[in-house]
Order: sequence, then structure tokens, then C-alpha cells
Amino acid sequence: MTNWLQITFRNMDASEAVEARIRERAAELEQFYDRIVSCRVVIEAPHRRHEQGKLFHIRVDLKVPGREIVVKRDPEQHHAHEDIHVAVRDCFDAVRRQLEDHVRRQRGDVKGHEVPGHGRIRDLIAEKDFGFIEASDGTEVYFHRNAVANRGFDKLKVGEQVRFSLHPGEKGPQASSVTPMGKHHLV
Repeated sequence: MTNWLQITFRNMDASEAVEARIRERAAELEQFYDRIVSCRVVIEAPHRRHEQGKLFHIRVDLKVPGREIVVKRDPEQHHAHEDIHVAVRDCFDAVRRQLEDHVRRQRGDVKGHEVPGHGRIRDLIAEKDFGFIEASDGTEVYFHRNAVANRGFDKLKVGEQVRFSLHPGEKGPQASSVTPMGKHHLV
């Protein structure tokens, strides 16, 4: 039951259709996560003098154990919000995504950051502006002059240790963000 839901209309008359849609979306949140403490929804129309083309401000403040999720949609950022139903949909979609993230963090399902690749410069073909890295797993990785950080291609030496991001290329793995590791590094 959504007895934790509070809906407020400002500068506009209450709408049964909008209120029903909000209750429906709140019930969907409750089906996904049944520990919702409270949910306040404020829908605000611009001043009554601007009747044509008005954009709606919507704010949802959802409280769950250990977290408060606040999402607001302002008309300056979302011109599609001349339709109040679109504004409600977009706002509740954003709340759902944040609630899903919260649940994943609680379960410990948060993705770790990918560790950058590392290896050593195997070949440099300076006259053609590219080279090859021998990755720590033995893979040969192509890189272009433009992939080297701080325009440091001309300073690279064969055998030098580097970090890089690995991406699929047309002819095999390709490195971007190639950065020399220096003398003092952790592998």
C-alpha cells in the first residue's frame, strides 16, 4: 500500500489523472523495493499568466533505509515537459534507476573499475607515428602517436613500462591513453 506517498500540486489545480499515474508509478517502486519509508512528489506549474507552452517542475523525494533519493526535473533542461505525463514518467524513471543503484550497492553488486592495462613498449615506428606494446599477458597492442598522453610519443623508449586502456581495433587490440609508468610504479 502506498500510504507513504504525498502528492502536492502548486500553481495548478489537482489532476486526478496525474495523481493516478503518480500512484501507479509509486506502486511500481514499492513492488521493486518494499522498504520505502516515504515519497513526496511536488508538481509545480509556472505562474498562471503563462497558459500556453507551460513547462512543469517536478520533484520526487524518496526515502529508503540508508538513503534519500531526490530527483527533480526543471523545464529549462527538459523541453518535452510541456506534457505533464512525460515529465512524471521521466522523473520516476530517474528515481527507479537511482533506487536500483542503491539496491545493487546494498547487495554488494557494484561494478569495480576496470584496471588499466600495462606492459612495455616493444616497437616504435616513429616515422609512421605508431608503435606496439607488449601487454603483461603477452598480447601485442597497437598504439598511435595521438594515443600517448601529454604529447609524449617522442619521449618513449623501447622497453619502457606503460599503462593504457585497451579497445578493439580494426586489425586487433588497440591502446588509448598510453601513459609512461616511470621508475616508481605499482603493477
